[in-house]
Order: sequence, then structure tokens, then C-alpha cells
Amino acid sequence: MNGLRVIPTWQYGRERLYVCLPDGRNLAWYDRETARVNLLREDHEDEVLSALGPFLTGPVTVGPPPVPTPAELARLALHPDDDLAPNRPGEALLISLARDPGPARRLRPDPRRRALAAERTVGEALDRLDVSGWHTLHSIPLPGGDRIHHLLIGPGGLYAVHALYARKQRVTVDDPRIAFGRHAPVPLLHRVRAEADRASHALTAEVRPVLVLVGATAVTIPSPPREVRVLTDPDLAALTRPGGVLKPADIEALHAVARDRTTWS
Repeated sequence: MNGLRVIPTWQYGRERLYVCLPDGRNLAWYDRETARVNLLREDHEDEVLSALGPFLTGPVTVGPPPVPTPAELARLALHPDDDLAPNRPGEALLISLARDPGPARRLRPDPRRRALAAERTVGEALDRLDVSGWHTLHSIPLPGGDRIHHLLIGPGGLYAVHALYARKQRVTVDDPRIAFGRHAPVPLLHRVRAEADRASHALTAEVRPVLVLVGATAVTIPSPPREVRVLTDPDLAALTRPGGVLKPADIEALHAVARDRTTWS
């Protein structure tokens, strides 16, 4: 068989190489993470492996696709409009700015753009954790117009992550208040804890609150805040160090529930 095409894709945190016929129909896909070639038509195994030859980096397992797990079946049954997984970091802010970009000239920067920069920085860092068995959902809408900036699910548990723009500022965290430089402090930690509490209620699982100060030059914490973990954006990888809290099947099941918009309504 001639004319097979190999098309790389990135789905659900995994890189896959699809082997397609000239008319676009799939014959197989190669999952690099599991080193497995999943054949949809076993009578074309030799042609598929020949097409994938330049991309294989070692021994692979070849066979039919595995039976879907309950979490995968739930994902497949989810209506696209209700699936939160495709949300980009700062999705709600991107939509807001597209609908109302504001005046072309402003005396002060649009605070939405600063908030978007913070959410993008944190979201992109969390997305890179997918290869370590973690899943991240962004901009989860809550009743009343609130939202969770990022929800991180993985072996170390669940975290509701709130991103806060603090570029080139000295920040003092004195529970429940946060002060930027000489500005008056604001009781932001109440909100961070409330978001985690609402996530815990929706998912019936413990969700721990995390505040990430993006771009801060210095952070002063006189005493550790109650329950809330405070990090700067370069320290985000520290969230993945604890392990043994959730098994892979639990992670997939919680991710399947969390990505469903109706879970949060």
C-alpha cells in the first residue's frame, strides 16, 4: 500500500502520530508515551510500521486499540459545548477582550490584560506538567460569574490555582490580606480559599488552594497563611513533588468529572 501519511497531533497531554490513507481515513496511531502502535486494521501492520519507521525510537507494542476506560467513555459521551478541557489559560478574559477591547488609548493599562498575562504564565507552566501524569483545566466557570483560574489534578491531589499579576512588585502576604508595595492591602485570600471550597463541593474531593504571584520581585510572609499555599511562578513545579495521594484511575475519573461544565453549575 502506497501513499500513507503520518500526521503528528497533541491530544489530552499526549503526542500521537496518526497513520492515514490518502483519503484521510485512519489506519493506526502511535502513542509515544506508551510506545504502542494501535492498529485499526491489522491486515496492514507491515505498511503501517514501514510508514512509522522514521519516527520509532525503540521497541514498540503493536495491537488493536485498548478497551476504553470508564473515564474515556465519559469523555467521549461529553457534548463539545460542555467540555472544558479545550479552554485556554485565561479563556474568560480572552472572550471578554474580544467582545469589548476597550478604548484604543488608555491612561492606565487595562487590568484585564494584566490578569490575562498572569493566567497565561501560570497556565502554560501547568500544561507542561501533563507529561508527568497531571491534568490541568483552565478558566472553570462558577455560578454567579466567578471562576477558578486553573484546576490541577494529579498524583499529589487536586489544587485550585489562582494567578495574580505582581510584576516587579514587592508583595506582603499577611492572612487574609495581600499588599503590593505601599498600596493598601486587600483580603484576597478569602477568595482563594472560597474557590477551592467550591471545587471541593463540586467534585466531592479535597481541593487545596494555591496562590501564584506572577513576576513578583520579593514576597514577604510574616506567618504561613491558613490552608493556602503561596508560590511564585518559577516555583510551580513544587506542586508535583508530593505523590501517592491519587492513583492513575482516580486521576482520570476526577478529570472526566471536572471537565464537564454541568459539574460546576
